[in-house]
Amino acid sequence: MVKSFLDLLDDDAISLLDANGKEVIQKLGINTARDIVLDVMLGKNLRDSTELLTRRRLAALNIAGVAMILKGIKRDRNFVEKMPEIAEKILKRKRISKGEKWIALWVLGLTGKASQNVLRDKASMLTEYRTRYVEINEDTVNKAIIDFGRLEGEIYLDQKLITELNWQFMLQLMGMIGSQTLTIRGSEKSLYGKLFEKLVLGSLLHILGFAYAKSGEPTSLKKEFWLSSTGERESDATALWGAGKGARFDIGFIGRGNTEISLDKVSRFAREVELGQKKWYMATIIIVDRIGERSKIRELAQNIDGDIVQMSMTYWPQDIAKILRIRLQFEHPLIEMPHSEVSAYLSDAMKTVPIEKFLLSE
Repeated sequence: MVKSFLDLLDDDAISLLDANGKEVIQKLGINTARDIVLDVMLGKNLRDSTELLTRRRLAALNIAGVAMILKGIKRDRNFVEKMPEIAEKILKRKRISKGEKWIALWVLGLTGKASQNVLRDKASMLTEYRTRYVEINEDTVNKAIIDFGRLEGEIYLDQKLITELNWQFMLQLMGMIGSQTLTIRGSEKSLYGKLFEKLVLGSLLHILGFAYAKSGEPTSLKKEFWLSSTGERESDATALWGAGKGARFDIGFIGRGNTEISLDKVSRFAREVELGQKKWYMATIIIVDRIGERSKIRELAQNIDGDIVQMSMTYWPQDIAKILRIRLQFEHPLIEMPHSEVSAYLSDAMKTVPIEKFLLSE
Protein backbone atom coordinates (compact mmCIF):
# COMPACT_ATOMS: atom_id res chain seq x y z
CA MET A 1 0.00 0.00 0.00
CA VAL A 2 1.23 3.51 -0.82
CA LYS A 3 2.40 5.24 2.37
CA SER A 4 3.50 8.59 0.98
CA PHE A 5 2.12 10.58 -1.94
CA LEU A 6 5.55 12.19 -2.37
CA ASP A 7 6.90 8.79 -3.44
CA LEU A 8 4.71 9.14 -6.53
CA LEU A 9 6.08 12.58 -7.52
CA ASP A 10 9.34 13.46 -9.26
CA ASP A 11 11.83 15.95 -7.82
CA ASP A 12 10.64 18.83 -10.02
CA ALA A 13 7.06 18.48 -8.79
CA ILE A 14 8.19 18.28 -5.15
CA SER A 15 10.27 21.46 -5.55
CA LEU A 16 7.18 23.27 -6.87
CA LEU A 17 5.37 22.51 -3.62
CA ASP A 18 7.86 24.31 -1.40
CA ALA A 19 9.30 27.20 -3.40
CA ASN A 20 10.70 30.23 -1.54
CA GLY A 21 11.62 33.71 -2.74
CA LYS A 22 15.19 32.92 -3.75
CA GLU A 23 14.14 29.80 -5.62
CA VAL A 24 11.46 31.79 -7.45
CA ILE A 25 14.08 34.27 -8.65
CA GLN A 26 16.37 31.43 -9.69
CA LYS A 27 13.56 29.95 -11.78
CA LEU A 28 12.47 33.33 -13.19
CA GLY A 29 15.92 34.71 -13.81
CA ILE A 30 17.14 38.12 -12.66
CA ASN A 31 16.08 39.83 -15.90
CA THR A 32 12.49 38.62 -15.54
CA ALA A 33 12.48 39.88 -11.95
CA ARG A 34 13.72 43.27 -13.16
CA ASP A 35 10.95 43.40 -15.74
CA ILE A 36 8.30 42.70 -13.07
CA VAL A 37 9.72 45.39 -10.76
CA LEU A 38 9.74 47.88 -13.65
CA ASP A 39 6.13 46.98 -14.47
CA VAL A 40 5.14 47.80 -10.88
CA MET A 41 7.06 51.10 -11.00
CA LEU A 42 5.12 52.03 -14.12
CA GLY A 43 1.79 51.45 -12.40
CA LYS A 44 1.00 47.86 -13.39
CA ASN A 45 -0.54 45.47 -10.89
CA LEU A 46 1.84 42.88 -9.42
CA ARG A 47 -0.78 40.14 -9.73
CA ASP A 48 -1.11 40.87 -13.45
CA SER A 49 2.65 40.66 -13.92
CA THR A 50 2.99 37.37 -12.04
CA GLU A 51 -0.23 35.66 -13.21
CA LEU A 52 1.46 33.72 -15.99
CA LEU A 53 4.09 32.51 -13.51
CA THR A 54 1.34 31.30 -11.18
CA ARG A 55 -0.49 29.65 -14.06
CA ARG A 56 2.73 27.87 -15.09
CA ARG A 57 3.27 26.50 -11.58
CA LEU A 58 -0.35 25.42 -11.34
CA ALA A 59 -0.27 23.70 -14.73
CA ALA A 60 2.84 21.75 -13.75
CA LEU A 61 1.29 20.69 -10.44
CA ASN A 62 -2.00 19.77 -12.14
CA ILE A 63 -0.12 17.40 -14.42
CA ALA A 64 1.93 16.09 -11.49
CA GLY A 65 -1.33 15.31 -9.67
CA VAL A 66 -2.67 13.29 -12.59
CA ALA A 67 0.65 11.45 -12.92
CA MET A 68 0.63 10.75 -9.18
CA ILE A 69 -2.77 9.05 -9.37
CA LEU A 70 -1.77 6.99 -12.40
CA LYS A 71 1.48 5.88 -10.76
CA GLY A 72 -0.50 4.95 -7.65
CA ILE A 73 -2.89 2.85 -9.73
CA LYS A 74 0.10 1.05 -11.23
CA ARG A 75 1.03 -0.06 -7.70
CA ASP A 76 -2.49 -0.74 -6.52
CA ARG A 77 -5.56 -1.14 -8.75
CA ASN A 78 -7.75 0.24 -5.94
CA PHE A 79 -5.54 3.29 -5.33
CA VAL A 80 -8.24 5.86 -6.13
CA GLU A 81 -10.62 4.31 -3.59
CA LYS A 82 -7.84 4.17 -0.99
CA MET A 83 -6.54 7.73 -1.46
CA PRO A 84 -8.72 9.33 1.27
CA GLU A 85 -7.66 6.69 3.80
CA ILE A 86 -3.98 7.16 2.90
CA ALA A 87 -4.41 10.94 3.27
CA GLU A 88 -5.96 10.51 6.72
CA LYS A 89 -3.06 8.35 7.91
CA ILE A 90 -0.52 10.87 6.62
CA LEU A 91 -2.25 13.81 8.34
CA LYS A 92 -2.29 11.90 11.64
CA ARG A 93 1.49 11.60 11.68
CA LYS A 94 3.31 13.84 14.12
CA ARG A 95 5.83 15.18 11.65
CA ILE A 96 5.19 15.67 7.95
CA SER A 97 6.62 18.09 5.41
CA LYS A 98 4.58 20.98 4.06
CA GLY A 99 4.38 19.31 0.65
CA GLU A 100 3.17 16.01 2.10
CA LYS A 101 0.56 17.81 4.17
CA TRP A 102 -0.67 19.86 1.23
CA ILE A 103 -1.20 16.82 -1.00
CA ALA A 104 -2.96 14.87 1.75
CA LEU A 105 -5.32 17.80 2.32
CA TRP A 106 -5.98 18.14 -1.42
CA VAL A 107 -6.89 14.45 -1.66
CA LEU A 108 -9.58 15.15 0.95
CA GLY A 109 -10.78 18.26 -0.87
CA LEU A 110 -9.26 20.60 1.73
CA THR A 111 -6.85 23.53 1.93
CA GLY A 112 -4.84 24.54 4.98
CA LYS A 113 -7.37 27.21 5.95
CA ALA A 114 -10.31 24.88 5.33
CA SER A 115 -8.74 22.22 7.55
CA GLN A 116 -8.45 24.77 10.35
CA ASN A 117 -12.11 25.68 10.01
CA VAL A 118 -13.50 22.19 9.38
CA LEU A 119 -11.15 20.04 11.45
CA ARG A 120 -10.07 22.75 13.92
CA ASP A 121 -6.56 21.27 13.67
CA LYS A 122 -7.72 18.16 15.56
CA ALA A 123 -6.52 14.83 14.16
CA SER A 124 -9.37 13.12 16.04
CA MET A 125 -11.87 14.70 13.62
CA LEU A 126 -10.13 13.34 10.52
CA THR A 127 -11.81 9.93 10.48
CA GLU A 128 -15.30 11.39 10.74
CA TYR A 129 -14.55 13.94 8.02
CA ARG A 130 -12.95 11.36 5.72
CA THR A 131 -15.94 9.01 6.11
CA ARG A 132 -18.41 11.78 5.27
CA TYR A 133 -16.25 12.96 2.36
CA VAL A 134 -16.23 9.46 0.82
CA GLU A 135 -19.97 9.05 1.38
CA ILE A 136 -20.74 12.37 -0.33
CA ASN A 137 -18.57 11.41 -3.30
CA GLU A 138 -20.28 8.01 -3.58
CA ASP A 139 -23.73 9.61 -3.43
CA THR A 140 -22.68 12.16 -6.06
CA VAL A 141 -21.37 9.42 -8.37
CA ASN A 142 -24.61 7.42 -8.01
CA LYS A 143 -26.66 10.50 -8.82
CA ALA A 144 -24.45 11.28 -11.82
CA ILE A 145 -25.06 7.79 -13.21
CA ILE A 146 -28.82 8.28 -12.84
CA ASP A 147 -28.79 11.78 -14.33
CA PHE A 148 -26.21 11.38 -17.08
CA GLY A 149 -25.40 7.69 -17.39
CA ARG A 150 -22.12 5.90 -16.84
CA LEU A 151 -18.90 7.68 -17.73
CA GLU A 152 -16.69 5.19 -19.52
CA GLY A 153 -13.26 5.32 -21.08
CA GLU A 154 -9.69 4.16 -20.78
CA ILE A 155 -6.55 6.02 -19.73
CA TYR A 156 -3.25 5.14 -21.34
CA LEU A 157 0.17 6.32 -20.21
CA ASP A 158 3.04 5.84 -22.62
CA GLN A 159 0.78 3.64 -24.76
CA LYS A 160 0.03 1.34 -21.82
CA LEU A 161 -3.48 0.93 -20.41
CA ILE A 162 -3.45 2.14 -16.81
CA THR A 163 -7.07 2.33 -15.69
CA GLU A 164 -10.67 2.85 -16.67
CA LEU A 165 -12.10 6.35 -16.70
CA ASN A 166 -15.27 6.75 -14.61
CA TRP A 167 -17.14 9.27 -12.48
CA GLN A 168 -15.26 8.26 -9.32
CA PHE A 169 -11.86 8.85 -10.93
CA MET A 170 -12.95 12.26 -12.27
CA LEU A 171 -14.54 13.37 -8.99
CA GLN A 172 -11.44 12.48 -6.96
CA LEU A 173 -9.18 14.21 -9.47
CA MET A 174 -11.27 17.38 -9.77
CA GLY A 175 -11.69 17.71 -6.01
CA MET A 176 -7.95 17.45 -5.59
CA ILE A 177 -7.20 19.93 -8.40
CA GLY A 178 -9.69 22.43 -6.99
CA SER A 179 -8.09 22.43 -3.54
CA GLN A 180 -4.66 22.52 -5.13
CA THR A 181 -5.56 25.63 -7.11
CA LEU A 182 -6.87 27.49 -4.05
CA THR A 183 -3.76 26.60 -2.03
CA ILE A 184 -1.24 27.56 -4.69
CA ARG A 185 -2.96 30.85 -5.53
CA GLY A 186 -3.05 31.78 -1.85
CA SER A 187 0.57 30.73 -1.40
CA GLU A 188 1.76 32.63 -4.48
CA LYS A 189 -0.07 35.79 -3.45
CA SER A 190 1.84 35.81 -0.16
CA LEU A 191 5.12 34.63 -1.72
CA TYR A 192 5.22 37.18 -4.52
CA GLY A 193 3.94 39.93 -2.25
CA LYS A 194 6.70 39.51 0.32
CA LEU A 195 9.37 38.93 -2.33
CA PHE A 196 8.56 41.89 -4.54
CA GLU A 197 7.95 44.26 -1.63
CA LYS A 198 11.70 44.02 -0.98
CA LEU A 199 12.69 44.12 -4.63
CA VAL A 200 10.48 47.10 -5.48
CA LEU A 201 11.52 49.15 -2.45
CA GLY A 202 15.19 48.25 -2.84
CA SER A 203 15.13 49.11 -6.54
CA LEU A 204 13.30 52.39 -5.95
CA LEU A 205 15.71 53.59 -3.27
CA HIS A 206 18.74 52.55 -5.34
CA ILE A 207 17.40 54.53 -8.31
CA LEU A 208 16.82 57.52 -6.03
CA GLY A 209 20.51 57.49 -5.15
CA PHE A 210 20.61 55.74 -1.78
CA ALA A 211 23.33 53.13 -1.17
CA TYR A 212 22.26 49.73 0.14
CA ALA A 213 23.47 48.78 3.63
CA LYS A 214 22.89 45.62 5.63
CA SER A 215 19.75 45.71 7.75
CA GLY A 216 20.20 48.16 10.62
CA GLU A 217 23.95 48.55 9.95
CA PRO A 218 24.47 51.91 8.21
CA THR A 219 28.09 52.92 7.67
CA SER A 220 27.89 56.66 7.12
CA LEU A 221 24.42 57.58 8.42
CA LYS A 222 23.60 59.44 5.22
CA LYS A 223 22.36 58.57 1.73
CA GLU A 224 21.92 54.92 2.77
CA PHE A 225 19.01 52.54 3.09
CA TRP A 226 18.26 49.09 4.45
CA LEU A 227 15.29 46.76 4.21
CA SER A 228 13.01 45.40 6.93
CA SER A 229 14.49 47.28 9.83
CA THR A 230 13.12 46.85 13.32
CA GLY A 231 13.14 49.76 15.72
CA GLU A 232 10.25 50.80 17.90
CA ARG A 233 8.04 49.51 15.11
CA GLU A 234 8.96 47.42 12.07
CA SER A 235 9.23 49.14 8.70
CA ASP A 236 9.79 47.64 5.27
CA ALA A 237 12.65 50.03 4.49
CA THR A 238 14.54 52.87 6.14
CA ALA A 239 16.44 55.53 4.17
CA LEU A 240 18.80 58.11 5.70
CA TRP A 241 19.41 61.28 3.73
CA GLY A 242 21.56 63.66 5.75
CA ALA A 243 21.54 66.37 8.40
CA GLY A 244 19.52 64.15 10.74
CA LYS A 245 16.74 63.43 8.27
CA GLY A 246 15.43 60.17 6.88
CA ALA A 247 12.31 58.29 5.86
CA ARG A 248 10.67 55.01 6.71
CA PHE A 249 8.63 53.14 4.13
CA ASP A 250 5.79 50.68 4.42
CA ILE A 251 4.69 48.92 1.23
CA GLY A 252 1.81 46.54 0.68
CA PHE A 253 0.32 44.91 -2.41
CA ILE A 254 -3.15 45.03 -0.87
CA GLY A 255 -6.47 46.00 -2.40
CA ARG A 256 -8.42 49.21 -2.04
CA GLY A 257 -10.59 47.75 0.72
CA ASN A 258 -7.67 46.93 3.01
CA THR A 259 -5.39 49.95 2.86
CA GLU A 260 -6.20 50.85 6.46
CA ILE A 261 -4.31 47.68 7.48
CA SER A 262 -1.12 49.22 6.15
CA LEU A 263 -1.79 52.50 7.95
CA ASP A 264 -2.43 50.70 11.24
CA LYS A 265 0.91 48.94 10.90
CA VAL A 266 2.87 52.21 10.70
CA SER A 267 0.67 54.49 12.80
CA ARG A 268 2.97 54.05 15.78
CA PHE A 269 6.23 54.86 13.98
CA ALA A 270 8.25 57.30 16.01
CA ARG A 271 8.87 60.62 14.27
CA GLU A 272 12.30 60.78 15.84
CA VAL A 273 14.77 57.90 16.33
CA GLU A 274 18.31 57.72 17.61
CA LEU A 275 20.98 56.41 15.24
CA GLY A 276 24.71 56.75 15.87
CA GLN A 277 24.06 58.81 19.02
CA LYS A 278 22.13 61.31 16.94
CA LYS A 279 18.44 62.20 16.74
CA TRP A 280 16.88 61.70 13.32
CA TYR A 281 13.61 63.11 12.00
CA MET A 282 11.87 60.25 10.17
CA ALA A 283 9.22 60.89 7.54
CA THR A 284 6.62 58.15 7.03
CA ILE A 285 5.71 57.11 3.49
CA ILE A 286 3.03 54.47 2.97
CA ILE A 287 2.88 52.80 -0.45
CA VAL A 288 -0.27 50.87 -1.34
CA ASP A 289 -1.70 49.35 -4.49
CA ARG A 290 -4.67 51.71 -4.64
CA ILE A 291 -7.08 53.65 -2.44
CA GLY A 292 -10.83 53.23 -2.52
CA GLU A 293 -13.03 56.27 -3.25
CA ARG A 294 -14.50 56.31 0.26
CA SER A 295 -11.34 55.45 2.13
CA LYS A 296 -10.32 57.73 4.98
CA ILE A 297 -6.70 56.69 4.79
CA ARG A 298 -5.50 60.06 3.44
CA GLU A 299 -6.96 61.94 6.38
CA LEU A 300 -5.65 59.35 8.81
CA ALA A 301 -2.19 59.60 7.26
CA GLN A 302 -2.22 63.35 7.80
CA ASN A 303 -2.87 62.73 11.49
CA ILE A 304 0.44 60.86 11.75
CA ASP A 305 2.20 63.36 9.48
CA GLY A 306 2.61 60.67 6.84
CA ASP A 307 2.22 60.50 3.07
CA ILE A 308 0.28 57.95 1.00
CA VAL A 309 1.33 56.90 -2.50
CA GLN A 310 -0.65 54.62 -4.84
CA MET A 311 1.26 52.15 -7.02
CA SER A 312 -1.67 52.09 -9.42
CA MET A 313 -0.79 55.65 -10.42
CA THR A 314 1.56 55.91 -13.40
CA TYR A 315 5.08 57.01 -12.47
CA TRP A 316 4.45 56.87 -8.73
CA PRO A 317 8.25 56.78 -8.04
CA GLN A 318 8.26 60.39 -9.21
CA ASP A 319 5.68 61.17 -6.51
CA ILE A 320 7.98 59.59 -3.92
CA ALA A 321 10.85 61.82 -5.06
CA LYS A 322 8.63 64.90 -4.76
CA ILE A 323 7.54 63.94 -1.24
CA LEU A 324 11.19 63.48 -0.23
CA ARG A 325 11.98 66.96 -1.55
CA ILE A 326 9.32 68.44 0.71
CA ARG A 327 10.21 66.31 3.72
CA LEU A 328 14.01 66.11 3.43
CA GLN A 329 15.04 68.83 0.95
CA PHE A 330 15.89 65.90 -1.34
CA GLU A 331 16.87 66.56 -4.96
CA HIS A 332 16.75 64.12 -7.86
CA PRO A 333 16.34 64.32 -11.67
CA LEU A 334 12.96 62.54 -11.46
CA ILE A 335 11.36 65.45 -9.60
CA GLU A 336 11.28 67.87 -12.56
CA MET A 337 11.34 65.24 -15.31
CA PRO A 338 8.51 65.39 -17.90
CA HIS A 339 6.18 62.37 -17.74
CA SER A 340 7.12 61.48 -21.30
CA GLU A 341 10.70 60.76 -20.17
CA VAL A 342 10.06 58.91 -16.90
CA SER A 343 9.39 55.47 -18.37
CA ALA A 344 12.64 55.40 -20.37
CA TYR A 345 14.59 56.75 -17.38
CA LEU A 346 13.30 54.06 -15.01
CA SER A 347 13.82 51.33 -17.61
CA ASP A 348 17.44 52.35 -18.08
CA ALA A 349 18.05 52.78 -14.32
CA MET A 350 16.68 49.29 -13.56
CA LYS A 351 19.51 47.72 -15.55
CA THR A 352 22.04 48.54 -12.82
CA VAL A 353 19.90 47.75 -9.75
CA PRO A 354 21.65 45.07 -7.59
CA ILE A 355 18.56 42.91 -7.10
CA GLU A 356 20.70 39.96 -5.98
CA LYS A 357 21.77 41.90 -2.87
CA PHE A 358 18.19 42.57 -1.81
CA LEU A 359 17.50 38.84 -1.86
CA LEU A 360 20.10 38.33 0.87
CA SER A 361 17.76 40.07 3.32
CA GLU A 362 15.23 37.25 2.80
